[in-house]
Amino acid sequence: MEQPAPIAQPSVRPGLRGRFTIPVLAFGGILMAVMQTVVVPLLPDLPRLTHSSPGAVSWTVTATLLSGAVLTPVLGRAGDMYGKRRVLTSALLLMTVGSVMCALSSDIAVLITARALQGAAASVVPLSISILRDELPPERRGSAVALMSSTVGIGAALGLPLAALVVQYYDWHTMFWLTSALGAVGVAAVWWAVKESPVREPGRFDVAGTLGLAAGLVCLLLGVSQGGQWGWTSARILGLFAAAVAVLALWWWQQLRTERPLVDLRLVSRPRVGLSHVAALLTGFAFYANSLVTAQLVQAPKATGYGLGLSIVQTGLCLLPGGVTMLLFSPLSARISAARGPRVTLAIGAAVIACGYALRIADSRDLWMIILGATVVATGTTLAYSALPTLILRAVPAEQTASANGVNVLMRTIGQATSSAAVAAVLIHHTSPVGGVPVPTLHGYLLAFTVAGIVALVASATALTIPGDTGRRGSRRAGSGTLDARDEALEGA
Repeated sequence: MEQPAPIAQPSVRPGLRGRFTIPVLAFGGILMAVMQTVVVPLLPDLPRLTHSSPGAVSWTVTATLLSGAVLTPVLGRAGDMYGKRRVLTSALLLMTVGSVMCALSSDIAVLITARALQGAAASVVPLSISILRDELPPERRGSAVALMSSTVGIGAALGLPLAALVVQYYDWHTMFWLTSALGAVGVAAVWWAVKESPVREPGRFDVAGTLGLAAGLVCLLLGVSQGGQWGWTSARILGLFAAAVAVLALWWWQQLRTERPLVDLRLVSRPRVGLSHVAALLTGFAFYANSLVTAQLVQAPKATGYGLGLSIVQTGLCLLPGGVTMLLFSPLSARISAARGPRVTLAIGAAVIACGYALRIADSRDLWMIILGATVVATGTTLAYSALPTLILRAVPAEQTASANGVNVLMRTIGQATSSAAVAAVLIHHTSPVGGVPVPTLHGYLLAFTVAGIVALVASATALTIPGDTGRRGSRRAGSGTLDARDEALEGA
């Protein structure tokens, strides 16, 4: 039986290229988040621009969500087997091709297909984090991983106002030409600056596991994302959920009996890994409600009594301080993790998210309080999201870091999709007519904040139940397993 490749001595590419490794990977993460966000300002006008229905247009978002959820663990596994830089470059290239397709066409079918291609970019962050583990010495790894994790929020905060400005003053295709150019720069920069990792896990790719996971996730996330439109008790939604349970149960059985599975479920069953995935799902739910609700609340008409009637550009600028905060606080996350352990950082981050929602509940009428509350939530998200990959890095073998982090990102995605469905359900059931149009009430928004805050507190409590490093030194030294030796080496991360 083939043995995993030995862990290599961490070393970044020497000279000029080595100095650009971390900035280039961070640029790729920001670019991925920007690419996912830029379509948001277009959604109200896309039915007119593409001569299609609002339901069809919604698939430009749903397609990216579904393909990203499926491809993230798959490409993570491929990176562990065939080379992380190679797969990372391919993901960025697919994202860029999708952007070019959007720039060249106004046909809704082409746009949906292109956005599905762009979903491959969801794997950029876990692949980049895995490269950082392989290439950086422990004293540099923590801050680099924290920065990489924060790029998701930074890119989202930058993408919304940028896209709104372009859409407001130029033809909407210009936005995709711009992102195509940025994507081409990202592909070239990764190829030039990033060294291919020598850490591999040889074996045969699990095609059956890939197809099973894809089918199960599509059924699950399609049901979650479309439940509000199709009706939660409709035959289609109930059928999708039933199919998801059946397919994923069969997939679980297959993975436990495969020599080289797509997802190592025995590894996932360990408390340090499994609880980290649960915390990722809960944190994704809590974080995503902030972006969804803030954008709708500040754009609500003033006639509601609480709305500010802001434009999409002004809305993006309201979220911008949160993105800047994520950049500034990522080093703090690394320091807390180095001093107290990543589970403590995760618990603090989730608690800070809950505090942010407490501010939102206290006052969601004044703009400065809305920005303050949203920024506090973003700060907590930085701490939590930066700690999650460090937890995974300390708990899995080096040759499985990309696939394990891919699963962790997948859990965040499921949390975000569930959050979107839950917020929509809350707001739909709390509306009042304004000018003959049903608009969510302030009570509905406050209820959404309450739900997200409670989930954040549960995430904080879950983080504290994750087994820590203290007390495990003796058991590590007593054993001789490869994973234990790697864990020992990673304590300085």
